[in-house]
This record gives sequence, C-alpha cells and structure tokens, in this order.
Amino acid sequence: MAQPFPFPLPRFVGIALLGLSLTAFSGCKDDDDDKPTPTVNEAAIAEAQVAAVSTYPDLVYATYSDALSAAQVLNSKAQAFVRTPSAAGFDDLRLAWKAARVPYNQTDAFRFYGGPIDNDTSGVEGLLNAWPLDEKYIDYTVDDANSGLINDPGALPVISKTTVEALNEQGGETNISCGYHAVEFLLWGQDLSATGPGARPFTDYTTAPNASRRGQYLIACTELIVEHLTLVRNAWAPGAAYRTTFMALPKKDALTQVLIGLGRLSKGELAGERMQVALDNQDQEDEHSCFSDYTDLDLKGNEQGIWNVLNGTYVGSTTVSNGGIIAAVRKASATKADALKAATDDARAKTLAIQAPFDQEIIGADSAPGRTRVRAAVTSCRTQADQIVAAAQALGITLVL
Repeated sequence: MAQPFPFPLPRFVGIALLGLSLTAFSGCKDDDDDKPTPTVNEAAIAEAQVAAVSTYPDLVYATYSDALSAAQVLNSKAQAFVRTPSAAGFDDLRLAWKAARVPYNQTDAFRFYGGPIDNDTSGVEGLLNAWPLDEKYIDYTVDDANSGLINDPGALPVISKTTVEALNEQGGETNISCGYHAVEFLLWGQDLSATGPGARPFTDYTTAPNASRRGQYLIACTELIVEHLTLVRNAWAPGAAYRTTFMALPKKDALTQVLIGLGRLSKGELAGERMQVALDNQDQEDEHSCFSDYTDLDLKGNEQGIWNVLNGTYVGSTTVSNGGIIAAVRKASATKADALKAATDDARAKTLAIQAPFDQEIIGADSAPGRTRVRAAVTSCRTQADQIVAAAQALGITLVL
C-alpha cells in the first residue's frame, strides 16, 4: 500500500502573468479596441466546482475506510493480547495503535462544519479523539495507585462498550473514558520520561491489581473505536443518505462547508489548540498524544489531511486523484490559486520539520531550535487559513473562521 505521508513513517507502517491595462488616449486607436473585454469563464468555474465537490466524498470515504481497517486490526490485536498477554504482543499492539493513527489523523480535515463526525446530535468525534485526558479518570497514576474506573468496581461494576461510552466526559470534559487517547494511555501509561514515551509494563494485564478489568476495559475501547468509525465511514459510502444530501447541495454551499472545515482546522485547532497552547505553556500535558510521544505525527497527519482536500488527492489503500479546491479556485483566479498552493505546501513543509518528541520541541528559550520550528509551523498554518479565506472569496464565498 502506498504511503499516505510524504515522509518516512515509523517502521510500522511559475511565473504569474501580469495583465497590462491599455489606456485609450485621444486621437489614438488600437486595432484591438473593439474586441470584447475578456471575462471569467463561468462555465469552466462551475465545472471545476462540480469536480471538487464530487471528489470530496470519494476522498473522505477512502480515508475513513483506511482508518476503519486499521482500527479493526488494532481491535483484533487487543483481543489477542488480552487472551494471551506477552511483552512481544504488547509491543505489537502499540505498533497497531500507531498505524491506526496514520489515516485517522488525516480525517480531522473533515471536521468543524457539522458533518457526520461532529454534528450536534449524532457526532462521535468526542468519543473517538477527545483530549486532553485526565489519566486518573481511567486508571492508576504514579501518585495514586487506586485511581480510575478500572480500579473502582463501584463506579463501573460491569465493563462493556455501553457502560464505558456512557461515562465519557461525565463530570468534566477531561473525563475521557474512551477513544484513541484512552487506548493510548492503556498501552503506554503516563509519560514520565524526557527522552521517550510512557513505559506501562505488559504485566499490568497479567499480575497487577485489576489486571482482568484492565483487559476488559482495553477491549471495550478498541471495539468502540471500530463501532464509531463504522458509523462515520458508512455515512460517506456511495448511496448513503448523508453523502446523497451533501452531493445535492448547491455547489457553493457544499464548498463553503469544506472550506470552513479546512480553515478552522488550520487556524483554530492545529495552529492554536494543538501547537500554540503547548508553546505558551511548555507543558507536556498540552500535547495531543502525550503518552506515546506520537504528537509530531498527529500534527503532520492533520496538515496532510488539509493538503489532500485542497489538492483533491488521497493515497492509501485506494488512491483518489481528481479535482480539488485549488483547481476550482484557479478557474476564478490564478493568483489566488497560486497563493493557496504556496501556503499549503509551506504549511506541510513547516509541519514536517517538527521533530520528535514534541514535548521536547516546545520547551526552552524562544530561540531554541525546537520552539523555532513549532512557531514557524504555527505561523504557516495561520497563513494557510488566511489563504483559504482569500481563495473562498474568489469563488464568491465569505468565510468566518
């Protein structure tokens, strides 16, 4: 399977044309004066918009399909590990979690406009990828050996998908009971090292207190990831109700939703919540995947998702390559299309430059190389968002991010 990222993954896995205005002077006439003024080709713009809107559901479906397949592998390996725990099985399970994050991180580009992943009534994003997570809500910590739902049969008598999901964000938004980061914590534990990730021993699932309940909890979480991703993937399947409704929207309305999602991810979430907050606080607890030290790849995956949609391209188990946002913009304004292309290429390059572990990139003096790299990525992602707004204007769309 082709790599969906333009960078090595861990082993698991021109010249702008200047228009010259001709001013008519008294007594002078050019042979071209009687020719009609060139106009924007509305038909070509409409055709490019149709291509972009038609490509988007294919791209979304392909990405979610890969995320679901990887989650199914994760769930299968979790079940096998819990049946027969071993150090090798635990390492293999951690690799499966990392592999599952590769396609899922790219799906964040499909958020922030009330689609199947995060609408107010049936959206499951908060059950899949919510963070930050209070470790003590789930399991023991270094300062409290008895904390967490796993160690409290009174609070969670029966461990199942239903009971674990019902407790998500109960009593506080950091009381995350399920999703990728809950599984991450169950696999790595707290990250207490400056040079590496958490070091939870596999014996937490064999001889440690509540080992059996911990295994049940882990499986409930991986099963929930599969269940929730199935719902979202199916919403974008060919012929599905949501996909049909999206395709029936006026093309400008559909593009508005897509562009709002990309702009909000780029500026508010990626540049803001996921990087700037961590830069400001220099706190490991503010990084997205703090237990596994995977945050740099989270950020790179998020930006790759934006790049995919803008370019109308996804490379995974299925390759999608058709009209994208930039191609649609180009029919209206080559200048704005070029600016958007340059901005998204730069944002991807600046994000790729961030080094692991992220919790070491964000600390130190402002002149520290790591902080300089992250700050450059923040600036570039904000510029990318600004160019998305400008490109939208070329299509007659006003965005408020």
